[in-house]
Parts: sequence; structure tokens; C-alpha cells
Amino acid sequence: MRLAAAPISWGVCEVPGWGYQLDRDRVLDDAARLGLKEIEAGPPGFLPSDAKEARALVSRRGMRVIGGFVTAVLHRADRLDAELASVETQAKWLADLGAELLVLAAATGSQDYDKPVDLMEPEWRTLLAALPRVQAIATRHGLDVALHPHVGTVIERSGAIEHVLRDSQIQLCLDTGHVFVGGTDPGRLAREHTDRIRHVHLKDADRALAQAVRDRSMPYAAAVARGLFRPLGSGDAGIAGVLATLKAAGYKGWGVLEQDIALSGPPTEANDPARDVATSRDFAQAHA
Repeated sequence: MRLAAAPISWGVCEVPGWGYQLDRDRVLDDAARLGLKEIEAGPPGFLPSDAKEARALVSRRGMRVIGGFVTAVLHRADRLDAELASVETQAKWLADLGAELLVLAAATGSQDYDKPVDLMEPEWRTLLAALPRVQAIATRHGLDVALHPHVGTVIERSGAIEHVLRDSQIQLCLDTGHVFVGGTDPGRLAREHTDRIRHVHLKDADRALAQAVRDRSMPYAAAVARGLFRPLGSGDAGIAGVLATLKAAGYKGWGVLEQDIALSGPPTEANDPARDVATSRDFAQAHA
């Protein structure tokens, strides 16, 4: 498995009020120092909107962007054309950066990830019909697509994931932490649907905080701030087993070290995000 970095591991997130946002030079310099020469693009504004400028910024550190997280509301017929136009714009930018993958989240329409939406059947039909259109957009720009089950989106819980697997052909981004929080065993998903996994986000998770988010007794952002996601091997999501399954299946894609955090202020030596990324890197290298 090839390992890559993600800005969210340094607390850089698109959610308003998420926490203290480190500047991109700090994030990119840390990632390069840790030997992670590939990185996802991060939220809008993390890299320059001019793709040529962004590509040069990353290339100066001997790095490249492999993909980006793109959200779109795909279950609302009244919003679909505008949402697909936004996907097109972001896909072009990613392609101009030299990326290979569009990581798609089926958003609810909210700016945060605290409230999932259970779709009605007409909304499911709209969503499922929209997925091939997203794939067509990505293909026009030379990108693959991986649908990302994510807390607080319309594809969070096991039933929604199974619905997508059964009724579409889209490939998945297996985010070990998010599917665990949503109530799915990431190891089982890796074993039973290896052929559908195009991309992997690697994060561990705390069982008690995951349950609190799952039953909505704690907001998602609050749980993240309290340490919902853990460095690989220090949580309850069974990451060693997931890595063993993917290795046995011959998975050759990316494993993005993506431990979502929320910083309350400038990091100190005691809470340096790079230290946890290094821990996850070492765990992944030992088990993948």
C-alpha cells in the first residue's frame, strides 16, 4: 500500500468554526519531512485556486496531489444541475493539479456533519441516477471516482452503504474511521467488498466516542475535538486486520493517513499533529 497525507490530520477542515487552522506551509513542510510525498488537496482555500500556482507550491517540496475530497448534494433533484456543475469545476481543478482521484461525499446540504439524512425512495432514485453522471464528469477529466461513506452525510450507516453497493457500480473510498463510527465493521467491509475499494482513508477510532456520535448524544465536531479519531493501532477499529485483508487481496492503491483532528489553538510540542501522523505512518508501514 502506498501512503499519502491529508491536511485534516493537521486540523485543516472545510467546516466553519472547526478549530484553529494551520497554514499550508506548516502542513506541507511537515508532510514532506515525514516522507509523505503525496497528499490530498484539502478543503477549498487550502491550496491556491489557480491550479498552476497550487501545483508549483506542492512540487517545490517534491510532492504531488493525488486527489481531493468533493462534496455534492446528489439526492435533491432541484439542486442537481448546480451541484454537478460544482463537481465539474472541482474535477477540472484536480485534473489540472495532476491528481488521479475525486473522492466524493454525498452531502446532506448542511455545512456540518452532525445530522445525517435518511433518504426516501425518490431521493434514493435521484442519488443513484446522479452517480454515473459524476463518474462521467470525472472520466472527462481523466479522474477516477470513489464514493466516501462519511458521518453526517446521506451515506453513513451500514444500510446506506449496502444500498449503494447493491444498486450502483461506483467504487468506494473505505474510510476505516468513518464507517466504524457509522456502525459498519471496516474489516468486514474490506473482506466482503474488496473489489469495490478504489481508495482508502486510514484512521482509528475510540469506541465510546464513536457510539456517542452514532446515537447522537454528542455532536460529531465535539467528539473529534475530544479524540474520536486516534493514531493507527491505538483505537478500536481493528486497523491491523483491515490492512492484512487489503494486503492479502493485493490492494495497490493509496492508504491516506487521515486522522481528523480539531485544534483549539496553535499546536505545542505536546500536541504536535505531525507526531501522530508519524505514529500512523509507522503502524501502516509495519502492517501493510
